[in-house]
Amino acid sequence: MRTLLLFGDSNTHGTMPMPDFDFAGRFDRDERWSGRLAMLLPDWEVIAEGHPGRTTVHDDPVEGAHRNGLTVLPALLESHKPVDVVLVMLGTNDLKERFSVNAGDIALSLERLARLIRASDCGPGGKGPEVLLVAPPPIIEVGCLAGMFAGGTAKSQALAGEISAVAGRLGVPFLDAGQVVKVSPIDGIHYDAEANPALAEAFAAAIRQHFP
Repeated sequence: MRTLLLFGDSNTHGTMPMPDFDFAGRFDRDERWSGRLAMLLPDWEVIAEGHPGRTTVHDDPVEGAHRNGLTVLPALLESHKPVDVVLVMLGTNDLKERFSVNAGDIALSLERLARLIRASDCGPGGKGPEVLLVAPPPIIEVGCLAGMFAGGTAKSQALAGEISAVAGRLGVPFLDAGQVVKVSPIDGIHYDAEANPALAEAFAAAIRQHFP
């Protein structure tokens, strides 16, 4: 059985749209897109590593340095090795106003993560795992998270193009999640329940296509 590691943020964790800051809802295990994906790929071990607030390469001065994806990634790769494929869907939290980065910088940060994965010895036979790069859907500035993500809407609309270019440069598969789902109008960041089956189907098709 091959291993698929899902490396992401709150939308991989299964966080529900937040009507206010005190809300901490999470979709049930079998309802999350990650759980649905596992059922669609019975010949894979699907491991969901989604951390709310996770960035690509940034220590978060407000929510904590432990949310830096670059910092935790080597340990996760080693703890789950051998890993055949890593699906990386990050970049949304980089859009927070506090980080002051543009879409191009976010894509370059994802390139750094992809290169780290492929250069590791955490795949089968001591080689590096394969990578599927995913562009998260564009955000909207609405609800309780609007201030935190001020200015992020415009930048997010350029993410897919920038990440696609990185994937092409690296020679790794790419999927634009914005062509599959949209963010919830409740908080503009997280996904409504109907996004879960759609994402699971799209990711399962991509895995079957690129890693038969």
